[in-house]
Amino acid sequence: MTPATNPARLMAAGAIGNLLEWYDFAVYGYFAAAIGRAFFPEQDKVAQVLAAFGVFAVGFMMRPVGGAVFGHIGDRLGRSTALTLSVLAMAVPTFLIGVLPGYDVLGLAAPALLTLLRMLQGLSVGGEYTTSIVFLVEQARPERRGIVGAVADLGAVSGILLGSATGAVLEWAMPAGAVEAWGWRIPFWIGLVVGIAGLALRRGLGESAREEKRQLSGRPPLIATFTHHWRVLGYLAGVSVFGAVGFYLMFVYIVSWLQFVDGIAPAQALTINTASMVLLIPVEIGLAALSDRIGQRAVLLAVTGLSVVAAWPMFWLMHGHQELMVLAGQLGFVVLIGGYYGCLPAFMVSVVTRDVRCTAIAMGYNVAVGLIGGFSPLVATWLVRRTDNDYSPAFMIMAAGAISFLVLLLGLRRRQAAGI
Repeated sequence: MTPATNPARLMAAGAIGNLLEWYDFAVYGYFAAAIGRAFFPEQDKVAQVLAAFGVFAVGFMMRPVGGAVFGHIGDRLGRSTALTLSVLAMAVPTFLIGVLPGYDVLGLAAPALLTLLRMLQGLSVGGEYTTSIVFLVEQARPERRGIVGAVADLGAVSGILLGSATGAVLEWAMPAGAVEAWGWRIPFWIGLVVGIAGLALRRGLGESAREEKRQLSGRPPLIATFTHHWRVLGYLAGVSVFGAVGFYLMFVYIVSWLQFVDGIAPAQALTINTASMVLLIPVEIGLAALSDRIGQRAVLLAVTGLSVVAAWPMFWLMHGHQELMVLAGQLGFVVLIGGYYGCLPAFMVSVVTRDVRCTAIAMGYNVAVGLIGGFSPLVATWLVRRTDNDYSPAFMIMAAGAISFLVLLLGLRRRQAAGI
């Protein structure tokens, strides 16, 4: 067995890009206040934080564009070529953010360059996750496609945990003034090391890429997707709605909800959220293994259907102001969302034909995540304040679960597994 075909190396090579991009997601959010003060003019501190998150959102909106770019590369030039380019497109801008001079040195050029670097990262994010799941699932044995597909998503979970841990270590080890002045840059420098490791793991996968390359004489994959495969594009977007809303509400927004609605201290809310993220790992693996026995669609139907009836009761538990009740409620969502993301990669790969697989999955998934998931925390915040109903996020998850459940249920008549 050559290094390029070693299963452990293949899974590591596929997952490390997701680890890097979500590591960056975590450290940017953790140090948003320091980034805002470094790159934006002196103004209200809240406005600086909002400006920093505004730049973050701009990068998020680049995901569909990145999906189109890297999907085309993956379908035309090979999966591993797209994976190599995407990890470069994440590692280099991440490092450059860490060395970019602030507003006091560059003036308005500083926030402009920060925005450009975040846009480049957004392009990478749009292609990395979907290309990696296609690469991994196509390489896997049929009876293990669920578990292997879940590995890509576990890279994302591990990246968030690594980013949070890095930020916590710096806050503990460095004086507050040093972290504020320059210490926040260290995690971005570390991102280059992770990127180099990714390149090393993905080097030598060229033979696999040559085997999988499609010599297509017809239309480019993006045009072919919109002209001949637009139904599956909508199908994938509909299936992805539950994950897009559920993940960003329950593992991003929920920390703020616990503080403002339940009055839980920030440290306690973060502890509960971190514990839940850790438990996502065994849940994803366990339910992905189950899906290899009973089918990914069956598990996806179960978790989306259950979300419609269970979201409100679980939010009721989390509104109980007692730590054990809050944790119990969030663990319920860990099972639902973990089961969903554990099975989604293999399912998406199975319903798209090979010649447009990277492009169709990247566009369908990223449209749902970029346009629906990315705005879910903002919409939830607005609804809670506008309606004065603390359970508004539960209703959003119920609606998202209903949409994905119906798409999964009715879509089977139109398309069965396309073959891998």
